[in-house]
Order: sequence, then C-alpha cells, then structure tokens
Amino acid sequence: MNLRPYQSDAIGAVLSYWQSGGENPLVEMATGTGKSLVQAALLRRLIGDYPDMRVVCLVHVRELVEQNAMAILRAWPGAPIGINSAGLGRRDKRSQILFASIQSIHREDAYSLGERDLVLIDEAHLVPHDGEGMYRTFIGRLRERVPDLRIAGFTATPYRTNGGRIDLGDGAIFNEIVYKYGIAAGIKDGFLSPLISKATAAQIDVSVVKRTKGEFVQAALERAVDTDETTAAAVREIVAYGAERRSWVVFCAGVDHALHVRDALKASGVSAETVSAKTEKGERTRILRAFKAGQIRCLTNCSVLTTGFDAPQIDLIAMLRPTLSPGLFVQMVGRGTRIAPGKADCLVLDFAGNVKRHGPVDTIGVGYGNVAAGKDAEKEVRAKECPNCMALIALGYRTCPHCDHEFPPPEDDGPKHDAHADSERSILSNAPPAWVAVSGMRFYRHEKICRTPTLRVEYSCGLAVHREWVGFESLTGPGRERARQWWMKHGGKTPAPETVDEARQRSRELTWPAEILVKPSGKYFEVVGARGRAREAA
Repeated sequence: MNLRPYQSDAIGAVLSYWQSGGENPLVEMATGTGKSLVQAALLRRLIGDYPDMRVVCLVHVRELVEQNAMAILRAWPGAPIGINSAGLGRRDKRSQILFASIQSIHREDAYSLGERDLVLIDEAHLVPHDGEGMYRTFIGRLRERVPDLRIAGFTATPYRTNGGRIDLGDGAIFNEIVYKYGIAAGIKDGFLSPLISKATAAQIDVSVVKRTKGEFVQAALERAVDTDETTAAAVREIVAYGAERRSWVVFCAGVDHALHVRDALKASGVSAETVSAKTEKGERTRILRAFKAGQIRCLTNCSVLTTGFDAPQIDLIAMLRPTLSPGLFVQMVGRGTRIAPGKADCLVLDFAGNVKRHGPVDTIGVGYGNVAAGKDAEKEVRAKECPNCMALIALGYRTCPHCDHEFPPPEDDGPKHDAHADSERSILSNAPPAWVAVSGMRFYRHEKICRTPTLRVEYSCGLAVHREWVGFESLTGPGRERARQWWMKHGGKTPAPETVDEARQRSRELTWPAEILVKPSGKYFEVVGARGRAREAA
C-alpha cells in the first residue's frame, strides 16, 4: 500500500500502544485524510502477523460499510472480508474481517459471530459515553466470549455533543488519543483543500431558542431559522458567492427548512435537490450520484451529509444550521476539505454564527457555548475541558481544581443567526506563531486518574506563563521518542529519563531556551518551538 507519512505514523502509533500494554486507542484524523485506508493497512498488517485474528469493523451508516469495505479490497485484493448490512442486502456473520453497520448487527449474539479479538469503530465519536446503546450492548456481548477484546476508534472529532473528549471521564470506552493529524496539518502538507470565508453583515436573533443536552432544541431552532426573510437573504448571497463555484452543500436546521432553501435556490435558477432522513433510499442514492456526477449543483440537507459522505469536488459550504456541538461544526466544514482536480479551495459561508461560537476550525477544542439569554432559556450544567491539564470540570469553575488554571469570563456574544454570511473570525486561525523571551523554567509531575503521568514544563515569559507536557512514560513508541528528542534539545544528557520523577531529578542538566514559539490555540497558546539557550534550568 502506498501510504502517506502521517498514515504510516498513525498505524505505528496504534501498534506501539498495543505492544506497550495499552487497550483501546483512539486515532484523530481530519476528514479527507484517509481514515479508511489507514484501517485497511492496519488490518492487513494485523492479519499478516496474527493469521487467526478475527475482527469486526463497525460504522453507523451503510454508505460507510461499503466505502470502508471497498477501501480494503482496493488495497488488499482477496482480503477475507464479509458485510453485514441490511441496507446493502448482506448478512454475513462468519467472515474473518466483518464490516457491519451497528443498526444491522447489534442484536446478533456473540456465538453467531464467533470469537472476535478486535473491534474497529469508524466515526467513533458516535459511541455514547455512558448508558447502554447499540455499540455498548454489542461490545458487551462480544466480551462474553473474549474478555480481553480490544477496541480501536477512528474519528475526526473526538468530543461529545454536550462537551468533553470521548477518551476522558468515567465510562469512556477509549483510553487515549494515540495519534492526531488535523485540518491545519493536512492543509499545510497539501493533502487537504484550503478553506476561505467571506464577510458581510446583518443578523437575526435566536437567543430565545432553548437548549438541551448541549444543543439547541431542534423544533425551536427550526422555527427561529426557517423564515422567508432569512432564506431569501441567505440564498441571494449563496448564489452571488457561488457564481464561479461548481458544487455546493447547504446545511439546514430541519427537513422543511432544507426544502424551503432548495425551492429558493431553484427559483434563482440553480439546480438543487434535498436529502434528509425522510428521503426514500432509492431516491437518495439517485440524488447523491447525480450530485457527484455534476448534474446537480447544490444539495440542501438536514443531518445526513455530516459523516460518511465523500464528494471531493465540493467547493462551497453554507451553514444555515447553528450548533453548539464542536463535533458537528467540524464535520460540516470537513465536507469541503477534500482535494479534487480543478479545485483551488473551498468557500465557507457561515450564516449560523458557528465560527464565533467555536473558534477557527483548525484550533477547535471542547468548548462551552454561552447560555442563551431570555426568560425562556434553559440553563444547564455542561462540562468544559481545562486547556492546561485536560481535566473535565463543571462550567461553574473559574479556576481548575486540578492545576489552578484560571478561566477567562465567557464572551457574551449570545447565539446569533445571521441572515448574511458571517466572517468576523476566519474559518482558519491566521495569527502566526510568535517568539517570546523566556526568563524561567520549572518542572512539575502532572497526574490524572487513569492517565499516564507527564512532566509539566512551565516557561515564565514576563507576566505570562506558557506550559507544555512531555510524556516520558508514554505508552507509544512515538510518544517516548518525542520526549527523548525534547530532552536532548533542551541540553539533557543521554540516555534520556524513562520516568517523570527521573526527569525532575535530573532537571539540572537542562538549560532553558532563550525564546519559545507560541501559537494561538483557541483562546490559549500552544508551545510549538524553542531556540537558543539562556541558562541552567531551576
């Protein structure tokens, strides 16, 4: 298989994690960077090393079953695969590598499928964090026969709808993100399409829309958004900005809303169709094929094109669907990041205020949207993640109880819905990294429950303190290698420490850098480089 460097690195990270005794790794890869090929190469490697291994590959829609199964057959002709998907008319059970939709297979008993050693889950962010659910019920049945069953997840968005990473907190199935390759890296390396946005003005207020479980209430949201005035204004801009673009996707707040936007586009002379959960299967297949073939210029949709939809030619995305979910925001934008012949970039028109709400898509993190104003607003407790130590804590904390990080007060911009595309914040973070002088350097042992301890390094830079975490006890080979390189770069002697405590005891070997390079990451900064040497570290 001809793998890109980051794809090989992802496979190496998973294998190193298992070889080091890890259980359930998670791989974060941006939409369009080839998760299905990574899974195919990983499976071929595993079956080659362990010929008796039996695997189930789970997804949530039949389109992904077919897509992932075809990916492995292209890379590995004759692979021992089967398919279990009612939508595809296949009910295989005994194949060594079984691709299945969770809806079709979750009721199967463990004995009908035989012993399974590994479960691979694509779009792993859809696995519920707690409770039963189809995924957890099915995995529980498999573990009745194979108690040490391993699970590996792949996703572009490793966070839950109502806040928090899917590999953190009580009840998490996945233990750790072992590899990450994001949108920014993909664009920089030339494997993803650049994203651009345009700015105009005018707004419609949806601040009275209630929230529940970390998201706007669907019916109330559609009522607020689906107005003739908003639709007409947005369609005028979409048509104007899309004049030189060939393939558009519009994300809407409901089925009726998607139909109304489609009708307005058609009235403007644009070939447009709608797909939703209500679209009959055969009709949906026909529409998607026509769109990919260029026979339809625009698709409007409600909640069906956010995952598992691959159309590289998309060069305009319009968001008419406000969301509090960082995952949904990234998934919508991700439909335009694939590269295609003749495609220079993808234009994102944010009519929904999502960039304001979540920040640039290449620095997205687990956020916590502002509570909607108004007497009917429903205030709810949602988790937020500390940017320093990654602990999940309640919204009310102003200071992290684990690392004493102080949170700034939330911005009070309220959830607005624009009748015109908003670009007050760029869809990508354009602020360049900056070099800042270092006046001191301190080291601390950082521990979290069920997490490998790390060395927390604090750089004093005038009145500011910047932090980074070094994983001397990382369970992955690449993680340990990065820690070794960090140690050597800061003047440490060989061999590098094997534990955090050893690193602290030997910290006198180090010299702090004259300057560090810090990059904006959401509201905070990430240390991405160092240069020069000032003096011995304390």
